[in-house]
Amino acid sequence: MSDDMGVIVKTMARATIPLIGIFGAYVVSHGHLTPGGGFQGGATIAGAGVLFLIAFGLSEMKKRYDKHLYSALEGVGGLVFLGAAMLGLGTAFFYNTLWHNGPVFNGDPGTLLSAGYLPIMNLAVGLKVFTGLVSAMVGIALYRRWKS
Repeated sequence: MSDDMGVIVKTMARATIPLIGIFGAYVVSHGHLTPGGGFQGGATIAGAGVLFLIAFGLSEMKKRYDKHLYSALEGVGGLVFLGAAMLGLGTAFFYNTLWHNGPVFNGDPGTLLSAGYLPIMNLAVGLKVFTGLVSAMVGIALYRRWKS
């Protein structure tokens, strides 16, 4: 896959992958204020991983991709999401108890440190989506049945 990618593609990938990651992190962290959120930001960050796979190839991706780490991070994302949803279980499932009476994330509406546990849930969903999509792309690249 990467043998036919030239120096221009690889150089542009090196320049844009960090920018894609930063933009995805912005979308995740501001998801409770702007359009976007955990899923959209996680998919954007996963796009950086897919670009790395396309530009540098599967052999380079194998050196940098740890399936056990990505599997663990995906599980952590799901557990944090579920844990945050259960914080307000005394009142209702998904009750935003941090916003109503918590010590953090209870700022003025429209600020970054507002919305209770919604930013935490966006981070958890972003982590789960990012790790899941990158893992799926690596799996597809590893087990493809055609030869290029």
